Amino acid sequence: MRNSLFQLPDELVLTSLAQAFPCRSFQLRSLATLLHPDAAPCQNVVLYGTEATGKSAITVALLARLEASEDDGSPDGDLRLRFAIVNSVECITSRHLFESVVGKVAKALRWHGPSSSRCENVSQLTVELSKMLKYAPRPDGFRFVLVFDGIDRQREATPTLLPALARLAEIIPCITSVFIVTSPPASFLHTAFAPHVHFPNYTKTEFVAIVAAGGPPLEAPALPNTTPEEGADLWARFAAAVHDALARAATRTLPAFRHACDALWPRFTTPVVAGTRGAREFSKLLIAARAHFQDECLLDPGIIVAARPPSAAPAPSTPIPSGSNSITPQTSSKPHTSDLAALLPTTARLLLLAAYLASHNATRHDLVLFSTHHHGRRRRRGGLSVSVGRGAGPGRSKHRKIARKLLGAHAFVLERMLAIFAAVRGEWDGRYASREWGGLVDGMDADIGMAMATLASLRLLVRVGGLASASGGDAMDRGGKWRVNVGWEMIRALGRSMGVEVEEWLIE
Repeated sequence: MRNSLFQLPDELVLTSLAQAFPCRSFQLRSLATLLHPDAAPCQNVVLYGTEATGKSAITVALLARLEASEDDGSPDGDLRLRFAIVNSVECITSRHLFESVVGKVAKALRWHGPSSSRCENVSQLTVELSKMLKYAPRPDGFRFVLVFDGIDRQREATPTLLPALARLAEIIPCITSVFIVTSPPASFLHTAFAPHVHFPNYTKTEFVAIVAAGGPPLEAPALPNTTPEEGADLWARFAAAVHDALARAATRTLPAFRHACDALWPRFTTPVVAGTRGAREFSKLLIAARAHFQDECLLDPGIIVAARPPSAAPAPSTPIPSGSNSITPQTSSKPHTSDLAALLPTTARLLLLAAYLASHNATRHDLVLFSTHHHGRRRRRGGLSVSVGRGAGPGRSKHRKIARKLLGAHAFVLERMLAIFAAVRGEWDGRYASREWGGLVDGMDADIGMAMATLASLRLLVRVGGLASASGGDAMDRGGKWRVNVGWEMIRALGRSMGVEVEEWLIE
């Protein structure tokens, strides 16, 4: 018997685990308190959090260390802590889950007694576990921890499965059931109380601290003329830049973030390896490698880049006689602004053009540009970059204005953009002018909703408005505010690919 009624695990165990899993010290200590036989063991524990937050890895590592700390040289049957991990994703049916539980518990206890090969329901599971845990002789204070990993994704699970598993401890007092889920509903175990341990997603500071502690990839080339301190500082600043560029799109989890850093690091340090830049010139290195931070093909080789159209292929350079004063023509490195037109469907392109007009035209000009009440067609009045006052004369100076397309995009209401889309789509695309498509937008159809989702996911349209954008409210709220995130050159090329001169639809 232990001298104290409440005793935490060895501090060396918790310290070593905290070093192996940084930024998870609170969760480690909470879980150790709820599972250790001498601390505050309970019947059920719920661990919840998003993907790749360390729930399963920390649980397995902690139980293994606690089991090893209880091993004082006594026979295996006298150990006071045993555990078994059951991955619910690997179980096809509930019966498969029950039989996996029985098999792994018997393996953990080294059970050689009689057991049934079939276990079809919770009643038979309780009988089999009682044989091994309740009626077999065990040392004082013995605890068996049964972990159900990903139990919320169990196939063919009945509504009573989780409440039944949570009541195993009422029949077998020495068992502790741990449920690892993503987002538990309120009172989903149907018990009076079950402690919950939250594993939140890592913040930027924690992301950078974890990756910086691991250091650059081992297969990366060494940086010449660089001290270890300079290399570590460059790696930490580089990790912060990768998080700022890719965290919301491609590296939302810790493994994906580490993979992104490992993939971009050799390309980022190419000038340092070549000797053209130093490790302290972080800003210049970042500018030189900015194209890699915008290309997700390096992170996912499965992304297929649209091929260059045959007509856009550069002409081969022709040899010039040595005596001529002409210069050999070089291959053009002009960016492919038409790739967006080839990748986006027609509805998404029309919505993007309507969003650009809504962002760069004043609201008071909508009636002039898009109304068909008196004329039966739109009155395009673009290209007015200079406005002259009524009283302007030879002796007065003209007031010049900057073109709106050269200024930043303004926020617009979604309902206004949809009204512009309804007004111009019949003229810009012949399909919408036919009778089968109709002439007006009566409601938010599926094609428009999918096009909006595509533009928002590609960050071509950005939702603004403080709490609405931060909380991720209804994206199709007609009162929500948006802003176009595409420049003039791209919009002009996109419009010309559809036979539309966007400049004719802008009023300065």
